[in-house]
Amino acid sequence: MASRGLSALGAGLGGGRGGGRKSLSARNAAVERRNLLTVCRFSVKTLIDRSCFETIDDSSPEFNNFAAILEQILSHRLKGQVTWFGYESPRSFWDYIRVACRKVSQNCICSIENMENVSSSRAKGRAWIRVALMEKHLSEYISTALRDFKTTRRFYDDGAIVLGEEANMLAGMLLGLNAIDFSFCLKGEGLDGSFPAVIDYTPYLKFTQSSDSISSDEEELRTLGSSGSESSTPENVGPPFIMDDNSWFNKCKRVRQKYQLTLEQKGYLEELLRLRENQLSESVSQNKILLQRIEDSDLAHKLEKEQLEYIIVELQDQLKSYQSLDQLSAEVSLSQTSLDPGQSQDGDGKQDTLNSISEGKEDTPSLLGLCGSLTSVASYKSLTSLKSNDYLPSPTTEMTSPGLTPS
Repeated sequence: MASRGLSALGAGLGGGRGGGRKSLSARNAAVERRNLLTVCRFSVKTLIDRSCFETIDDSSPEFNNFAAILEQILSHRLKGQVTWFGYESPRSFWDYIRVACRKVSQNCICSIENMENVSSSRAKGRAWIRVALMEKHLSEYISTALRDFKTTRRFYDDGAIVLGEEANMLAGMLLGLNAIDFSFCLKGEGLDGSFPAVIDYTPYLKFTQSSDSISSDEEELRTLGSSGSESSTPENVGPPFIMDDNSWFNKCKRVRQKYQLTLEQKGYLEELLRLRENQLSESVSQNKILLQRIEDSDLAHKLEKEQLEYIIVELQDQLKSYQSLDQLSAEVSLSQTSLDPGQSQDGDGKQDTLNSISEGKEDTPSLLGLCGSLTSVASYKSLTSLKSNDYLPSPTTEMTSPGLTPS
């Protein structure tokens, strides 16, 4: 029983140690992520402030610190590359960037890969940071890479900054760097990939004294200064900080540079405003012309529609009149047929004969009377009676007639 109790107690202590280690590891990872993101935000602010006075290049300590911070963020919990023998070789963040940022339009990945003076993977990653800053597309590269979650998961372990919720904050921080004009030399010593980047935290450290503190900083400095001699008193100690003429001159020079930069920006903005006003006036005039054309086309369409409606009404009236005439002619023909069927047949025969005569080209108008006389029986009987009449001259009489003899 005693052995079982001791074993159970040992297991409980071991489980407690394992749980404590896990919680401690999680806390350390969270603190590390928070520290890197906080320092990155401070470095971006210092870069923006420094850009108001001077051009940012490789010699700027603010940029070198920012590049080291970004390199540390992108290398946080980066997986190693497994070899054929099962060993993991160290990998640079450039291996992840060149795969995840292929979808960026007009990217510089191929240009970085083809650089002759840059051979190592770490140096290519540092060159990519400089080129992306000069192109003002660093935030776009990071956002595109973070959206490819499958590739990000393949390159990073759990707990990495790029896999956490803080990754979206990183892309938002880097967006402010698009307002800075960077100038870098891609052949300098900053691209040397033989040494890892080291972050300088001293520019971002600031001690804030609590209000409950017993003594102030000035009193502590006076105490330290008076400890060397017993005769010195706090009243005899001068101010802790005195600015000389050189410091005032540097400060005035910086203010003058800032004022000059502000004037240049003001002139640029005024010129840009003038161009935008001209573009706006041109757009307004073009809009008026287009509206006038639309009104003219609408008026022309309305007139054309009215004309077509008038034509349709006229055609409908003509069609009704033609229908009424056809109906009237049909009624007349029916009434004539009911009154005199024989005459209607004779009349139809005459009409057919006249139509055939008018359509023939060789018929003459002198035959119309003869054709009309032969169509009736009464005229045929009168013709036979004339042949038997004594007054009808014979062919011989006509030939011997004195009036027909040639002179």
